Amino acid sequence: MRITVCQDCCCGTVKKHPTTNHFSHLRRLREAAAKAGGTVRISQCLDTCETSNVVVVQASGHKPVWFGWVLHDDAIADLERWLAAGGPGSPVPDTLELHRITPPGLRAATDGAE
Repeated sequence: MRITVCQDCCCGTVKKHPTTNHFSHLRRLREAAAKAGGTVRISQCLDTCETSNVVVVQASGHKPVWFGWVLHDDAIADLERWLAAGGPGSPVPDTLELHRITPPGLRAATDGAE
């Protein structure tokens, strides 16, 4: 399992989200990933700034699951529980489902499908 955390553009910055503890969230995601046998990497920009903070969870044999607006401790707690339950391939809890976003490449493809 690999978790990609968008930081360094607008996601993960105090300038855009001054009340979010970005360092604590990253630490907690690293701990949850390690417990699930995964890793965390930082991306400079995932091109979906309107939904920052963005977290993408990938696991072998499953499509990546994109989450946006991961700004509060409760969203991190929901991610921690979902990762402990298996992450991609296991049901996404309703509270975490509220954070799901369409990846930028797919969004562009579906926007023109009208």
